[in-house]
Amino acid sequence: MNFELTDERRMLADALGRFLKDKATPDVRQKAEAEGLGFSPDVWTGLTEIGVLHALFNEDRGGFGGKGFDLAVVFEALGRAGAVEPVLDTGLLAGGLLDLLGGEASQALIDQVMNGETQLALAHGEPTSRYHLARVETRAMLNGDDYVLNGRKAVVVNGSAANTMLVSARTSGESSANDGLSVFLVDPQAVGVEIRDYPLAGGGRAAELVLANVKLPTTALLGSEGQAYEAIATVHARAVLAQCSEAVGLMDAICALTTDYLKTRQQFGKPIGKFQALQHRMADMLIEIEQARSAVINLAGHLEADTQTRDIHVAATKNLISRTAKLIAEESIQLHGGIGMTMEYELGHLAKRLTMVDHRFGDGIHHLQRFIDLAVI
Repeated sequence: MNFELTDERRMLADALGRFLKDKATPDVRQKAEAEGLGFSPDVWTGLTEIGVLHALFNEDRGGFGGKGFDLAVVFEALGRAGAVEPVLDTGLLAGGLLDLLGGEASQALIDQVMNGETQLALAHGEPTSRYHLARVETRAMLNGDDYVLNGRKAVVVNGSAANTMLVSARTSGESSANDGLSVFLVDPQAVGVEIRDYPLAGGGRAAELVLANVKLPTTALLGSEGQAYEAIATVHARAVLAQCSEAVGLMDAICALTTDYLKTRQQFGKPIGKFQALQHRMADMLIEIEQARSAVINLAGHLEADTQTRDIHVAATKNLISRTAKLIAEESIQLHGGIGMTMEYELGHLAKRLTMVDHRFGDGIHHLQRFIDLAVI
C-alpha cells in the first residue's frame, strides 16, 4: 500500500508549514491571547489565503479536498506549529454541519467561511453530556411561526469570536435519543443569548452559552427537523481525525525540542543526550509517535467507511492517541527538567495543548468503552 501523499497534498503541507513557521510564532500567539481574541487575525487571514479552509470542503462546495488525508495533512501541520486558530471549529465542525444539513441555501455562508470572512462555532456539548453526542437537553419548541430555544451549552470553542453559532436542540424525544435532534443558526447577539467567555488551557478561547426564550424563524433550522444526529456524528468523527492528526504534529514538535535540548544541555562535561538511559527513553518516545501516526493514517483511510466501521476506528485511534499524548507530554517535561515547566519556553504551550487533546471529543477511557461496545455488536 502506498502511503505517500499526492503532489497536491504535499504542496499544501509544504506551503502551510512554511507559513506557520514564519507567521504563527509564540510572540504572535501570546499577543493574541493578551488581547483576548484567542487567535491572531493576521494568521487567520494568511491561512485562508493559502487555501487551508478550502481543503476541508469538496469540489461541489468550492473547495479542493474534504477527504480524510486532506484533514490529516492540514491539522498535523497546525499541530506541529502549536497553532491555536479555530480551523477545526469554524471550518470542520460548524462548516461541516452547514455542508451536510444546509443544502444550497448554506453555500453563501460556506463561501464566507472558506474566504475567512466569518467565524462560526458549534454549540452542541452540554454540562451533563459527558461526551455522549445524543445527550442534549436544550429544547426548541415551535410556537406559531417561530422556534423558541431554551437550554445551556458548555465549552463552545470559538464561541466568543463567532459571528454565527450552530446550536443543537431537541425538537422531540427523550434527552438521550438519537431521533429528535435539530440544528439551528443563531445570532450571538440575539435577545436571550448569554455568552460567558474564558481562555482554554491549551490556547484559544471558549464560552458557556445560556439560551433563554430565544426566538428563531423557521428558516434558522438546518435540514429536516429532528434528523440531525447522523450529521452531528459524522462531523465529530472527522473532528476526532483532525484532533488526532494535530496531536501527532504536536508530538513531532515536542520530540524535536527535546532532542535539541538533550544535545545542548551539559552535565559532567558532556551533553546529557550521550547518556544511554536518556537515549532509551527518547527511542521509546519515537516508537510511540510512529505508532500514533500509523493509527491516524488508518483512521484517515476509513473515514468514509460504513458508520460502524468508521466509529470503531475512531474509538481505537482516539484511545491510542490519548495514551500516547500523556506519555509524550510527561516524558518530554521530565527530560527537560525545570525549564520544561515554564511557559516562556515553547514546550510549556505544546505540552499543555497536547494534554488537552484527551479531553475533547471523548477521553481515552470513553473511547475504550465505546470500542468494546462497537466491537461486540
